[in-house]
Amino acid sequence: MDKQLETLRAKLAEAKLGGGQPRIDTQHKKGKLTARERVHFLVDEDSFEEIGALVTHRSHDFGMAEQQFLGDGVVTGYGTINGRLVYVFAQDFTVFGGSLSETHAEKICKVMDLAVKNGAPVIGLNDSGGARIQEGVNSLGGYADIFYRNVQSSGVVPQISAIMGPCAGGAVYSPAMTDFIVMVEGTSYMFVTGPNVVKTVTNEEVTSEELGGASTHATKSGVTHLVATNDVDCMHKIQRLLSYIPQNCEDKVPHLPYALGDEYREELNTIVPETANHPYDMKAVIAGVVDQDSFFEIHENYAENIVVGFARLAGRSIGIVANQPMSLAGVLDVNSSKKGARFVRFCDCFNIPLLVLEDVPGFLPGTDQEWNAIITNGAKLLYAFSEATVPRVTVITRKAYGGAYDVMNSKHIGADMNFAWPSAEIAVMGAKGASEIIFKKEIDAADDPAAKLAEKEREYAATFTNPYRAAARGFIDEVIHPAETRRKLIKAFAMLEHKAVSRPKRKHGNVPL
Repeated sequence: MDKQLETLRAKLAEAKLGGGQPRIDTQHKKGKLTARERVHFLVDEDSFEEIGALVTHRSHDFGMAEQQFLGDGVVTGYGTINGRLVYVFAQDFTVFGGSLSETHAEKICKVMDLAVKNGAPVIGLNDSGGARIQEGVNSLGGYADIFYRNVQSSGVVPQISAIMGPCAGGAVYSPAMTDFIVMVEGTSYMFVTGPNVVKTVTNEEVTSEELGGASTHATKSGVTHLVATNDVDCMHKIQRLLSYIPQNCEDKVPHLPYALGDEYREELNTIVPETANHPYDMKAVIAGVVDQDSFFEIHENYAENIVVGFARLAGRSIGIVANQPMSLAGVLDVNSSKKGARFVRFCDCFNIPLLVLEDVPGFLPGTDQEWNAIITNGAKLLYAFSEATVPRVTVITRKAYGGAYDVMNSKHIGADMNFAWPSAEIAVMGAKGASEIIFKKEIDAADDPAAKLAEKEREYAATFTNPYRAAARGFIDEVIHPAETRRKLIKAFAMLEHKAVSRPKRKHGNVPL
């Protein structure tokens, strides 16, 4: 028995060291941590329990029978983050370049299955050269097994992917189907086809970083939601992200202790400029409404004309969707619609109440937008809000024009409470454009068309570009002073805490993809 125990201890020690595979020196030279170091920084101290440490691959072709390493290139198990259960897999680039084999995939699938059964988030730390070529279709089948579980887990438990090295080819589709992707600057990249293939097919000269680096996906494609400066920062961002999110679809949002005090915020009274065409920073409104330093922005550098992220209001987690007048005047376009819709659907999956801060002059016009399907993409945001059953509250700070007014969580598509500041302008379009259409004949016939247009602008503005007509119809529940916005929101979300909605029986809706 003692000899068996010694053998087991030796094997476990060998597994902890990466299965006997020599370390790749470039890991640390590039600022990259090893798989076990990443897990160490991610979970609470001494909380990680490894599963499958003694697993080895089953391949015998191309001399693979002589290359057996315990764990087979991936560390899997469970632990806690801030005392809450999580499941983790961390690919080990020092073993066969982190390539995915049949058994490697089985280990990942095992923790994904456990996550669903036990209702806890699953976190993947991806650092892999792709499918293990020596295993052929067995490796490809392993990827498909993971993809299938990504879909079955979607909306059941949160799924977070950290890209901490290469992620190419078919391997990119698993992170793409998870809820959030975090990439590391300078050491991670994602693409379906690499620079060499791109050059062969299209004659484009491009580096891995330019093609699929963290900056590229954070600003141009929107594939990644968060960017970290290094591996440790990546772990910290995952920890903070999880602090806003329930464990599963049946759990309630995290709620930190909070004692109500003076909830008036006088600084909100002066944020919106008196001139309707002057921009202002909607993030200043967010900061004045939510708990101090609690806003955690998602997709910060992508489609900046809309702001999305998590925050706390009186200690309770909420999701925020806000137009940003500092970028494209806050209009909705293809990318901002997709960004907003994705975030709304995630919040609805996991019972996270939604706050919408609205200042939207409409949809962005132009051939580029029309040819890139602004119709279908704008409909995604409309569909997401209409489908959401979580508590939904809107505050109109300034402009709410045209169809964009309807889309941005209006009362007509199921919002629970709609507030407006006195500066709100709710109309089909701006006063100038509307006057040019409605009063065209009068303006053309006037001795001074410019003066007549200005007169009609004032007339239209006095009639429509204010919140009181909408409030008279019940489309706005209350016109409030900006300083009391936080207090009103705290009370509204507390009132909506036990909201329940019954939907018609159906398999699922057909979102305009």
